[in-house]
Amino acid sequence: MSNIVLGVTGSIAAYKAADIANRLTKDGHAVSVIMTASAAEFITPLTFQTLTKKKVYTEMFDLIDYEDVKHISLAKAADLLLIAPATANIIGKLASGIADDMLSTVAMAVQNKPTLICPAMNTAMYENPAVQSNIEKLRSYGVHFVEPKEALLACGDVGKGALADVEVILETVADFLA
Repeated sequence: MSNIVLGVTGSIAAYKAADIANRLTKDGHAVSVIMTASAAEFITPLTFQTLTKKKVYTEMFDLIDYEDVKHISLAKAADLLLIAPATANIIGKLASGIADDMLSTVAMAVQNKPTLICPAMNTAMYENPAVQSNIEKLRSYGVHFVEPKEALLACGDVGKGALADVEVILETVADFLA
């Protein structure tokens, strides 16, 4: 059994993260979900809590009695950090070293463990030179990516930017944990 931290960001593809969390949990992994505030606009923390049987982290400064520094303990316990879906915003934050919420702070604290990012956004956003530069910068740091697929996007455009198929993401996770 592996400890997987699943970061979920504010994309319409957030609903697919519930399937990812469910299937990883059923495969015997301990899945700790961290949701950005934007992600919680698309899908509720209760969904992930029900599927993983674990607390879902949404706030950096919850007034809960922790016996540890939660963002550090989550990072240390992680065998893999998976961010699916990953917006241009989280990719930019991580490339710039910005840690201003629970997910970006945990991501900054994960060391010597694989980080796997699964982008999901509009084609124009994905192809934007700033986003592509941030992706290349993260790759140079050893971060891995599951490329988005070309599809009809929620906005009605057709192009590259849709979250990779859940099966592809799960196969990539299995490869990293093998």
